[in-house]
Amino acid sequence: MAKAVLGIIGGSGVYDIDGLTDTKWQSVASPWGTPSDELLFGKLGDVELVFLPRHGRGHVQTPSSINYRANIDAMKRAGVTDIISVSACGSLQEKYAPGSFVFVDQFIDRTFAREKSFFGPGFVAHVSMAHPVCPRLVDALVEAADKTDIRHFKGGTYLAMEGPQFSSYAESQLYRSWGCDVIGMTNMPEAKLAREAEIPYASVAMVTDYDCWHEDHDNVDVDAVVRVLTQNAASARELVKQVAPLLGPDRHACPIGIETTLDTAVITAPEKWDLELLSKLDAVAGRFLRSRNS
Repeated sequence: MAKAVLGIIGGSGVYDIDGLTDTKWQSVASPWGTPSDELLFGKLGDVELVFLPRHGRGHVQTPSSINYRANIDAMKRAGVTDIISVSACGSLQEKYAPGSFVFVDQFIDRTFAREKSFFGPGFVAHVSMAHPVCPRLVDALVEAADKTDIRHFKGGTYLAMEGPQFSSYAESQLYRSWGCDVIGMTNMPEAKLAREAEIPYASVAMVTDYDCWHEDHDNVDVDAVVRVLTQNAASARELVKQVAPLLGPDRHACPIGIETTLDTAVITAPEKWDLELLSKLDAVAGRFLRSRNS
């Protein structure tokens, strides 16, 4: 059976992972630019793990300046087989109190200033995002959270806004009227790019506040968010410790076939493939390209 390599992308407040052994920070070059930081390689028990701080250590990248393509490409080059994204978010529903974790299963993408695809002219692909997270990963996260005192919820819709400003009151009420559950700034286009790279992905939305719709939270401020972030970061690290043994060390396929996504996504005729673009896709689309050349 193939080896599992668990990738963790840490959001605000999560800049390292406790309990890793055989650790080393290592740069991973990407043809898509510079990732947010070096990658931390290590092991949790007998599970290989690769960690990337999404904003960089010291939180130097804004949600819009993050090079999402380089981050996902670097994880793929590092051999990552599954990605769990951990990110801070605001709650759009009363039941998701600050400190809660929501294992989301849907996204609405309202970002507009980011590169959202590895593909383009000369090699066009349209991947399905109907079911954007891997149910196997979500089930493992729920099982892991059940072993902790983290208040958690399975399922929910994550509204991805551009930021870096927080919502206006009218925006917050609009997103609530759409039935959204949480709001954040970083899971898109990250989830889309993971799907293009054929890496199963799941998101842990760590609630820090009620956004501005709530009568007790009409002004979201960084100081209040940071206080909850500290608590959430400790919970996130505990969650990772619990979920790693549930997922590894042996690799198990995603039940919705994410690992072969590109087989039904690439539409450009082979004789029209752009060779320069293909050279940049050697990791992201490596399996697909090798299958066509064999």
